[in-house]
Amino acid sequence: MPEGPSIVILKEKISYLKHKIVAEASGYAEIDMEALEHKKIIDFKSWGKHFFICFSDFTIRIHFGLFGSYQFHEPKKVNPKLALHFNDDSVYFYVCTVERLDQSPDELYDFSADVMSDEWDVKKALVKLKDLGDKKICDVLLDQHIFSGVGNIIKNEVLYRCSVHPESIVKKIPAAKLKAIVHECREYSFDFLKWKKKNELKKHFEVYQQKTLRNTDQKVTKKDTGTTRRSSYFQAEMQELYS
Repeated sequence: MPEGPSIVILKEKISYLKHKIVAEASGYAEIDMEALEHKKIIDFKSWGKHFFICFSDFTIRIHFGLFGSYQFHEPKKVNPKLALHFNDDSVYFYVCTVERLDQSPDELYDFSADVMSDEWDVKKALVKLKDLGDKKICDVLLDQHIFSGVGNIIKNEVLYRCSVHPESIVKKIPAAKLKAIVHECREYSFDFLKWKKKNELKKHFEVYQQKTLRNTDQKVTKKDTGTTRRSSYFQAEMQELYS
């Protein structure tokens, strides 16, 4: 599943189509394609893992799920969920959820919860985090209402950087550690963005999908954790369990 930084990259790549008029819309998404035609794209926005194509009076929201993708200029050999055609170009979206919103993203979403947003608010995140004190940190970091854009890669790498075991109970984690985790969610997300643009993200993984820590023989444990049962990767001796 694409995480927040990957959606920011899409927003940057597609920005050249801003203010262009859609000549034709097609695909098997269950939306009124004709409503998109002859409409000018006002803006592109992202909120966490959500991508928005904004028109003057409605918005198209795209969520890529586990297997979604996009392509510019030429189509793949499979049918797109949504294709937007312009006079001199096209963009295609595959295996994703496509919905129409009759309100703008600014009215519907709290951008202070988006770790990639200029509006990201550390204090709000800490308050929300402490309100979920009985939960495990591995679950809370994937809560998009608190850490919009954080996915499983960021979760694992942040907890390793902060030396916290993924099964730690939030209220048992020292306040300084919680603050470090919140800050690191944003810091790592921007590292992710930088590495992804250079096509070198995987070589920077410390624990995610690793069997041992890089350049050492220290074992990395893989375990499905929390109520989400998402895979956690951690170094048990280095990441303290607060329980």
